[in-house]
Formats: sequence, C-alpha cells, structure tokens
Amino acid sequence: MSLFTSVARPALFRLGGGDAEHAHEWTLNRLAALPAPARNAMRRWYGFSNPVEVFGVRFPNRVGLAAGMDKNGIALPAWPALGFGFVEVGTVTAKPQPGNDRPRLFRAKESGGIVNRMGFNNAGAAALADRLAALGPLDVPLGVSLGKSKVTPLEEAVEDYLTSYRLLHPYADYIAVNVSSPNTPGLRNLQDSEAIAALLKALAGPVPVLVKIAPDLTETAIAELLEVCLEHGAAGIIATNTTLSRDGLAASDRHLASEAGGLSGAPLTARAREVVRFVHTESGGRLPIIGVGGIMSADDASRMFDAGAALVQLYSGFIYQGPDLVLAVARGARPSRTAVAR
Repeated sequence: MSLFTSVARPALFRLGGGDAEHAHEWTLNRLAALPAPARNAMRRWYGFSNPVEVFGVRFPNRVGLAAGMDKNGIALPAWPALGFGFVEVGTVTAKPQPGNDRPRLFRAKESGGIVNRMGFNNAGAAALADRLAALGPLDVPLGVSLGKSKVTPLEEAVEDYLTSYRLLHPYADYIAVNVSSPNTPGLRNLQDSEAIAALLKALAGPVPVLVKIAPDLTETAIAELLEVCLEHGAAGIIATNTTLSRDGLAASDRHLASEAGGLSGAPLTARAREVVRFVHTESGGRLPIIGVGGIMSADDASRMFDAGAALVQLYSGFIYQGPDLVLAVARGARPSRTAVAR
C-alpha cells in the first residue's frame, strides 16, 4: 500500500462530506497553485523518460492524462510534474456551459469505478484558448478534446466543432473529437459514418485529429467508423469513452446502477481492451490507438499495449492509485511496432 492509497486518498475521499466533485475541484485548485520549486521536486521523483513518436508527435513517455480531469486547463503545469508524458484537456465546447445538475460524479469504491454525468461543464473554447495563450508551450504534448455544445442542434454540430477547432488548434499537438460521451443528448449519433466523415473533412488541417469512440458500439459499427477514419485522414483512435453498461459493479456499489451517466474504471477494463484489440486488428495497425478505460495497474497498461495501443491515458486509475500509477505504467511500457505508427 502506497502513501497515496493509505493516507492521501482517504483524506481526499472525505472532503466535502464525501462529495467526489468537491474533492476533484479542491485537488485541481491545489495543483494549480503549486510553485515551480514544488513542481520541479515532484518531477524529479515521478518523471520517467521513454520517448516515442506517434502520429508525428514525440512523447516523452507513453502515459497521458485523459480528458475530463482538467477540462479548463487550470492545472496544466502540474501534470508533467506528476509524471505524465502528455495531457489532454477538455472536453471543451464552443459555448460555455454549466453541465448537468449536481450531484453528477459518484465513486464506486469497491468496484474501483466512477460514474459521471458531468455534461461537458466547461468555460468554453475561447476561455481555454486565452489560458493556453497566456501559459505558453507545455513541457509535454497537449491534446485538446472537443465536444458539441448542448444547445447546438445535431445538424449544426460540424460548425460547432469547427468554431472550437479554429480557436484551439494553434495550441494543440493533437485534437480529439469526442462524439462518444453518453452525457450530451444525441451526441453518440455523431459516431455514424456520415457524421464522422463530415467532421473529419471540416477539421482537416495541420494538427492530427483523433476520434474518441464508445465502448458500447458493436464491432460492425466500429468497423464502419474505422473505414471512414482511414478514408478521411484521421490520425488515430481513442478507445474508449465511458460505458452505459453497469456490468462489473460490486454488490455494495449496485445502488449506482440507477444513476444516469457513464461508468469508468475497473468495470471497463476488459471491454476497453477488447475494443483496442479490435480496432488494431480491423485497421491493420494503420490507425494508432490511445488506449483508455480501466487502467488501474501497470499490468492493465501492459495488456492494453499488447492489445495494440501505442499510448495510454489514465483517469479513474489516477483517482484511485495516484501518481505512483503514472510512474509504474511509464516504467513498464515496452517498445512495440504500434508505438512508432504515424
């Protein structure tokens, strides 16, 4: 048991009377306030170099912070200090929005899971662009996850994404197109072949564009989506988003099965890996994959790499295991032919 799991995690989980979003915001604000000497000390402890090039971007190691942890980029300098080799901010929308009503974030503690129905709460693309311009270049590659504004009709989705893209692509090393969150009504319809094709055509430019897919898609639907991605120049796939399934919840967490939203963490581990393996096989390795979903240990990450992921991202695993997991995964990552895919 690490210092984080024995001391820090219990204290964080008690904040706000056990409210998960309160703890999340408290942690972000503390990380944002870290002075440079503290960040430097953390980086000496947690930093690990194992460079790899994927879709034309050079990463200092293969472990990234998933979207959703720092939607508005308020703690960006802290994440490299915690050992992350890249950071994905967002999901951000063209228009600022408050997201869904609270409570909207729940811990499934015995299951090692998180249920969220945040609803793309963020300050908007313009605010993030201003913050990134003021911050300057990050020490590690930066991904920006784009979503559709809730008030924007589906038939106007392309222009909505394009508004965010125009504001943010100058600061991004890659763009992630989030069409797979279960928490914006109708959003997953954009995973249809025609909708993805229109989005990829509109967002074609100098920055690699990746498509983030849901774990709940059938293999047939994934295969059709991959054809479109290959045809229209997608740089890669992020697999996967959260799931609507409640399989894998422990008995003590079954009360969360009735909560709306997406489930992440350990209950998603096997399915996310299955999707990564299918994407890698179906695409013949032509689409680099960022594997995300249920990576709770270095062994989970190794299995994700073996399934075909070139990079991995942490979210729930980081919440439950802390920065020790980042270092363990970075150290355990092995070179592979998928890691150098362009």
